[in-house]
Amino acid sequence: MVKETAEKIEKMEDDEKILAIVSKTLDDNKAEDIVVMDLKGKTSIASFMVVASGTSQRHVASLAEKVQENLKAAGYKSAAEGMEKADWVLIDAFDVIVHIFKPEVREFYNIEKMWRAVAEIRQ
Repeated sequence: MVKETAEKIEKMEDDEKILAIVSKTLDDNKAEDIVVMDLKGKTSIASFMVVASGTSQRHVASLAEKVQENLKAAGYKSAAEGMEKADWVLIDAFDVIVHIFKPEVREFYNIEKMWRAVAEIRQ
């Protein structure tokens, strides 16, 4: 079983590996309402966009830090904006863009609605 999983991961593209790391990290650290948008072939900015909520500024910042730590541990670079205030943190992992919001900020900006026409949305 472990060998099969390792072989599957090895065959994944980098963008899919990054997405797997991001998704697992957010899920493991109790992010809420995680939405993955498949942007492949629809825009040149990224292959995937992930939107999630944290319960507070501290939770948003912690989620962002964990995502960046796990990406770095796997050999991927990323850059983050918004860590100071932590109402909305944007992580650019090149092929994957991650938005982590406080719930009220997420509702106000409604990123999913803005991208719905372009992206295939998975929850």
